[in-house]
Parts: sequence; structure tokens; C-alpha cells
Amino acid sequence: MLLEVNLLRKTYATGFEAVKGISLQVNKGEIVALLGPNGAGKTTLISTICGITTPSSGSVFIGGHDISRNFREARKLVGLVPQEITLEPFEKVISTIKFSRGLFGKKKDDALIEKILTKLSLWDKRDSRIMELSGGMKRRVLIAKALSHEPRLLFLDEPTAGVDVELRQSMWNVVADLKADGVTIILTTHYIEEAEAIADRVGVINKGELLLMEDKASLMQRLGQKVLKIELHKKLDKIPNELIDRNVELSKDGLSLTYVYDTKQKRTGITKLLSELAKSGINLRDIQTDQSSLEEIFVNLVKE
Repeated sequence: MLLEVNLLRKTYATGFEAVKGISLQVNKGEIVALLGPNGAGKTTLISTICGITTPSSGSVFIGGHDISRNFREARKLVGLVPQEITLEPFEKVISTIKFSRGLFGKKKDDALIEKILTKLSLWDKRDSRIMELSGGMKRRVLIAKALSHEPRLLFLDEPTAGVDVELRQSMWNVVADLKADGVTIILTTHYIEEAEAIADRVGVINKGELLLMEDKASLMQRLGQKVLKIELHKKLDKIPNELIDRNVELSKDGLSLTYVYDTKQKRTGITKLLSELAKSGINLRDIQTDQSSLEEIFVNLVKE
């Protein structure tokens, strides 16, 4: 386990609690997407894990190092790409990257710097001043800065915020390449398709709380499920004995039944269910189906 966060809290002097007892674990080589609306606490969580913001309580271990007791060793393992583009406009790209490496006390390594810049399609721009680059290229420079000291854990805070669709896809490819190189990545985003496209696990944060953390594969499996809603002519007091083992639920008002089925299975069981309803003398008013999307799951989790 590369990152372990235990009951982390951050409360400001005003009394506002930005992070409310979040716990999570991240393994080596994973890509974890933290999904949430603006103001959910994603950036505060990352800042606290990285040691930029002091936690009010709880603990964080990076590579086995406690960020409170052994900050320098823990911080060496972390690369952070902030949401805001904070670069010296008159500095050259290659000088910016070399300077960042030096800040962590790393020895000069021109071959590594060339490799990082090449992978991020920045080598041809190495002698350009930051002010001469496009917004997308500046974001790549931020990633190169974060990778210059060879971190094992990379944080990307809203890496594609405000960029066009083509550049967003390009950034996803960069993230995939970084994972192939063995870098563990945690990214925050409010783009649902971004979490779906590149993450191994998806977490949902709202109002400082981690509402969900789930493997994308199992999440996608859940998205393959549909709900069949059967409206009835007459109210039922209870589910007939013939339907008890059919994964059917009766609504509180007794006027509808819901049946969850998997669209990926060869047999959905709908035909048999309708046949058993007819045998039980239950008359149907209407039938409709509904399928949850990742967006719907997200909205349901974060709404009041």
C-alpha cells in the first residue's frame, strides 16, 4: 500500500470543516479518480495529504512515512500538479524542470529530464519561454515539474479543467503512459467521463465526506443493471409467495413492484416474472424500465 489516510479532518479557524474524517487506501500502480462538485473538498484533501495544509486530526502515511513526523521523506515520494497554472512566464521550459528537480535535492540528470519532456511532447519546446506556450502545453509543464524528482505518487488536481475535448483526450493518454511507467496517480475531477475513461477506482466526495470508493469494473457492472417497474391496478399488501425469491420489491404504497435484472445476462427473467404475475391474478397497469448511469449515481449521492 502506497498511501494510507485514516480519519483525516481539516477544520479552519472559522469553524468550517472542509474534510470530515476521510479514510482511504491506494495501492501501487493504481489510478484513483476523486469525483465531486466544485467546493466538495477535493483540493483541500489533496493539499492536506501533501502536507501543504495542516490536518486538524487523523493521519496520513505515504510509503510508510507519516507526513506529520517524517514530512521530508514522505514529500519526496509525492508529485503535485495544482489546478492553477503557477509558472514563471519568462523562464524557459527546461530551466523550470531542472530547477524543480534541484529543489528536492536530486542530482543533475539531463537524460531523465529529456525523457520526461519527450514523453509529454515538450522536448521541441524545451528552450521556449513559458509565456510562449498554449494553456495545454503549460499544463504539461506542470506535470513535468511534478515528475522531475521521480515521485512514486502523483496528484493531478483538475488536470483538464478548462481545456478543450481534444486536449482532454491527449491528457488522458499522458496519464495512461505514466501508469505504464509505474506511477501511482490520484486525480480530482468533476468530469464524470474522465473518471470513467482512465480510473481503476472511483471515489465520490461531497461536503468533505467520501461517499463512495469503488472499483470501476464493479461500478460498470452496476451500470449494466436495469430496473423494471410494474405499476399495478390494485394495491398489494404483500408480495405473493411465488415472487418472494424473484428479487422483487413492493413499494410502500403497494401499487408498484420493482425488479432488478442484469442486461448482460442471457436470460433476464422478465418473461417468467410476468407469467408468474399473471398466474397470481395480479393485473398490470403499466411497465417501464430504467437504467442508472454513472452521472445518476453521482447526482443521487451528492444531492440533499
